[in-house]
Amino acid sequence: MSEIEWIEVGDSERIVAMAYDEESEVIYVRFPDGVEWLYEACPPPVWDEFTAEGQSKGRYIFSELNHKPNRRHG
Repeated sequence: MSEIEWIEVGDSERIVAMAYDEESEVIYVRFPDGVEWLYEACPPPVWDEFTAEGQSKGRYIFSELNHKPNRRHG
């Protein structure tokens, strides 16, 4: 993915932006302190669940994404 297209998140206390690269199945998350993290092995249904209306982003990261291969981005 050459350039990440961030989506600002205004309804979460845990994250401020998110992005998805469908080709590599990677979810990117930016936290309020500016730290960016990536989560691999996330097919489109996982992105759909993460971004579903009413879904707590923080809870989803804790319960699902933290169990995926992940690391700091950048």
